[in-house]
Amino acid sequence: MLNIFVRSLILYIVVVFVMRIMGKRQIGQLQPFELVITILIAELAAIPMQDVGVPFIHGLVPILALALAQVTLSYFSLKSEKFRAFICGSPNIVIENGKIKEKELEKLRYNLNDLLEQLRSKDMANVSDVEFAILETGGQLNVIPKSQKRPVTPEDLNISTKYEAIPLTIIMDGHIQHKNLKTANLDIPWLYDQLKSQNIKPEDVFFAYLDSTGVFHMQPKEGVVN
Repeated sequence: MLNIFVRSLILYIVVVFVMRIMGKRQIGQLQPFELVITILIAELAAIPMQDVGVPFIHGLVPILALALAQVTLSYFSLKSEKFRAFICGSPNIVIENGKIKEKELEKLRYNLNDLLEQLRSKDMANVSDVEFAILETGGQLNVIPKSQKRPVTPEDLNISTKYEAIPLTIIMDGHIQHKNLKTANLDIPWLYDQLKSQNIKPEDVFFAYLDSTGVFHMQPKEGVVN
């Protein structure tokens, strides 16, 4: 029993490490070769976990080999446009100027119901409102509305806007995020001044952050009175 536990734990760590090497992508964003490698790694990891009669190395070596293959393919697809097109394919325009390209759908084996469903998920009920719909190599459908159907922006109205920075978490579940404080060019004394004005300690803060305009917001933990 202990042997199974240790093998499973080691394989789990190895698989997590391998998936981390593969990069930050959701399942729906994986290229075909990445999805195949992911499935194979899962299968290979399950065999030595379930059967202690299989030598541990027989599960570990194929996983590392697949990880090496994935890194190699990713490197060449990054460096060579032709190789990337061969291994990943190319994006396909399935709607152009409000007209569905029937032959493209047939070539991709992408049926009309799926296309209309994806358009509705993008808040595009009318095909005639679409300038371009592009089926990406990972299977996602990106939709570009016609210019007259796009939301109005401040630029369209000649309205100037202020710069908005990315919100930064300052305290998470009572723990001060020192790196984010430094990024915001702030320090611990400033933070304590903010908390002191609200009569609360850092360890009693559930969540505190700087919004996109630089304003400090704080939420105490439940049961904490400030």
